Amino acid sequence: MQPKNNPKTIRAWAFFDWANSAYNLVITSTIFPAYYVAQTANAATHDQVSFFGFKFINTALSNYALAAAYLVMAILLPILTSIADYRGNKRIFMRFFTWIGALSCCGLFLFDSSNLEFGIICFALAAIGYAGGFVFYNSYLPEIATVDMQDKVSAKGFTYGYIGSVILQVICLVFVLKPDLFHLTAKSAAQLSFLLVGLWWIGFSHIPFAVLPKGSPNAQPKYSHLIKGGFLELGHVWQKIKQMPLTKRFLSAFFFYSMGVQTIMLVAAGFGAKELHMETSGLIEIILIIQLVAIGGATLMSRLSGIYGNIKVLAGTVVIWILACIAAYFTTTVTQFFCLAIVVGMIMGGIQSLSRSTYAKYLPQDIPDTASFFSFYDVTEKLAIVGGMASFAFIEELTGGMRNSALALAVYFILGLIFLFSLQTKHNKLDKNSDFSGLQNPS
Repeated sequence: MQPKNNPKTIRAWAFFDWANSAYNLVITSTIFPAYYVAQTANAATHDQVSFFGFKFINTALSNYALAAAYLVMAILLPILTSIADYRGNKRIFMRFFTWIGALSCCGLFLFDSSNLEFGIICFALAAIGYAGGFVFYNSYLPEIATVDMQDKVSAKGFTYGYIGSVILQVICLVFVLKPDLFHLTAKSAAQLSFLLVGLWWIGFSHIPFAVLPKGSPNAQPKYSHLIKGGFLELGHVWQKIKQMPLTKRFLSAFFFYSMGVQTIMLVAAGFGAKELHMETSGLIEIILIIQLVAIGGATLMSRLSGIYGNIKVLAGTVVIWILACIAAYFTTTVTQFFCLAIVVGMIMGGIQSLSRSTYAKYLPQDIPDTASFFSFYDVTEKLAIVGGMASFAFIEELTGGMRNSALALAVYFILGLIFLFSLQTKHNKLDKNSDFSGLQNPS
């Protein structure tokens, strides 16, 4: 086992975030959504499209595809991570999902209105690749960093991700906004962006693949059937988690506030386009600002956690998210949306980074089966995405406006805040020292 806190290993680990965050920015948040709408918009059919003979509203179809992808991963990841821990080969799984995601992004280069089914399948597979690779990436955190360094290392990963995604987004933005300079059309400029994301993703992923340990088996072979072994190992880990009251309460809080955080991240561009009638270039600029501000947010939350403790900082951040949902309901101008984007960017980076490191601190240290433990974390997040997006779309259809959906997300943050208060209370009972210095689960 490699020594923890090795700077080379930590840098290599963070470069995986640098590599795959370009997908999250270009494909799910900016260029692909605008390109997809442009390719599928049809006033005569009220934007209805046919997908293998079934009729859908174009944006509803892409949201269903994304939700389905995350639901598939929520089902598969506990099995795959259990197998990875049992076999000690989580780096292989990490590489496998990376190739799926990267090649699917490259496949979007061929997508246009004539092959909708192909494009939606690639879009869904890219999401599966991103989600699958990320769970194994997360599981390395307690393996490469000691408890006192996990907040800082987690923030470093998100910082690398934001910087890397912004660099590629700026490159793609030049192609999209000035296609004539490169003898491109608006369509081919967008398609080139999808190809660049795939190449960027797989190219930079080779840095962590070359440095990170492949993983260690957590036991001698005891299961004759691979899938059965994965289920049995998953059950073993679940029995451990049931004995961790702090971990269970944190996962409950994380589930509810993630329903709000992840949904806002995925629908922000659509909100600006639909409610404020913003142009694509303006939306891309806003999303870029969010990414840049999020770099500082991740670092700031890491430092604040060292002063006030993780739970208090998370609770304060969730309060700001609640106020942001209320503010979104009353946002009517681009200037107001711009100011709200800055606030969201600051707390977005912080809550993601601090959530990951807080969970890592609650796990037993120096164990080989971190992928199985982190599967619960990632499955919780994936189910939160499915629930958050489904409810957001349902409320929009029910009430006729995205503002009502945004306001309703505040309920999820309130529930998350309640569980955080419960977690703090439980923590104080188990450990009179209410800060997080040397935080681990009680034995």
